Order: sequence, then structure tokens, then C-alpha cells
Amino acid sequence: MSDNGYPNLKTRVQKQQKKKIRKIRFYHSFLTIVLLLCVCQIGMSALINLAKIVTYQAKIVTAKELKAKAESRNRNLKNEIENFSSMYKVESIARNNLKMAAKDEVLIIINQNKDDTNEVEKMPDNKFVRFLEDFASKFGVDVTGEKNSE
Repeated sequence: MSDNGYPNLKTRVQKQQKKKIRKIRFYHSFLTIVLLLCVCQIGMSALINLAKIVTYQAKIVTAKELKAKAESRNRNLKNEIENFSSMYKVESIARNNLKMAAKDEVLIIINQNKDDTNEVEKMPDNKFVRFLEDFASKFGVDVTGEKNSE
């Protein structure tokens, strides 16, 4: 081939074909890498979305429980309002808590002296305690621990 004036035409064509093949391989490998990155991104997005779904479902369950509790409390409060709005309940509250009487009734309040009830409760029933009190009184010491000045 060198006689026609085209030296190494065959080798140049082969070199150009090899360049094209290298370029095509480079593009294919580049596209493969890009596609792998896209697949990784899609996988990570799917995992993150699944995690969010699980947490949101848990929040929904707790919100439903809270709603049910609030509705039951609301029903109880409505029942209490209905009970306290009746005249009978208002009268019973007035009689018991506020010490009031109706128009034709007489209210009798018996006051107990708190000091008397406390002293009765403080009285010792135990023989050993009485013995100690008698023993202390012989030495002039009061039960409270003060010295008697006779």
C-alpha cells in the first residue's frame, strides 16, 4: 500500500477504530457508574421513606389513643355537668359543702371542740407509757420534757 502514496493507511484506520471503541467503552462505563449512583440514590430514598412511614404510623397510633382518652374525658365531664346542673344536685352540694338549708328547713350544726378530740387521741393507753409518765413525775419532769418548778 505504500506504492499508492498512502503510507500505513490500514494502521491509521485501525488506530481510529480503536479510538472510537475506547470512547464508546468510556461512555458506557461512565453511564454505568451514573446508573449505579442513581440506583443507590433510589434505594436510600426508599429506606428513608420506609423509616418515615414507620415513625408516622407510631405517631398516628399515639394520637388516636390520646383522642380516645380525650373523648372519654369529655363524655365524663359532660355527664358531670348534666348531674350538677340538676336542681337536686345543686341542693345537695349546698347542704353538704356550704352548710345551707332550704326555705322551710332548720339547719343544726354541731361543732366539736378540736382540742378535746386531740387530747383524747393523745391519751396514752399503753401501761409502759403510763409508767414512764409516773416515773418522770417523781423527778419533777413534765411529760413534755420541761422541769416542774414546785
